[in-house]
Amino acid sequence: MTTEERLGILERELASAKRAIAALTQGMPAALAQDTGAVPKEVRANRFVVEDAAGKERAVLEMTDEGPMLRMFDDNGNRRAGLRVDKDGARLGLADENGKPRAGLQASKDGPVLLLFDENGNAGAQLAVDRGVAVLGLYDENGKLRAGLQASKDGPGLVLFDENGMGCAGLFVDKDRRGLNLFDENGKLRAVVGARSVKAPDGRTITYPESSILLLDEDGKRIWQAP
Repeated sequence: MTTEERLGILERELASAKRAIAALTQGMPAALAQDTGAVPKEVRANRFVVEDAAGKERAVLEMTDEGPMLRMFDDNGNRRAGLRVDKDGARLGLADENGKPRAGLQASKDGPVLLLFDENGNAGAQLAVDRGVAVLGLYDENGKLRAGLQASKDGPGLVLFDENGMGCAGLFVDKDRRGLNLFDENGKLRAVVGARSVKAPDGRTITYPESSILLLDEDGKRIWQAP
């Protein structure tokens, strides 16, 4: 950053501070505007800036075109936390000491979403709840989805992906069936292992093979089945 850029930032911060002071004191009795120890019952402004003892900006609360926003900074000037409310919902973001995003929490009409990032800013994990369905996604160091776990009223399901994003294995359990599906590098189903559950007269759940093992060729044709 050049000296001119730093001076420009200082000038903008000074102007913002002046506007904030004017907003804080505007319409207040002189006794409250002065350092008398009196505390006003209500303060109104479009922007508030909190500084530390060294005069560094550590927190900013302001009204933007999208909605209210709160930002907090460490002693090095890096943004470490941000909270915003806009038309799509509420968002909370947390960053590391280098200013890179490491965690995000969002609440919208579709449901809450939690995001975790690695030190390079790539997504590492995502947890969401959407219309009664909970979904967990796990990503590799390149930010590619490698595993997805879902739980709904019908039962849980697990899908594993290769480095190209193709599903290579799927495991599911519902009220009637348990199954394992295996796919090739092109995402085509090649093998199925399945079992079915029934209720015994005494109330016990019994699982027995329905179509234990099924092998398919690259065109989806059955080539072997047992039993």
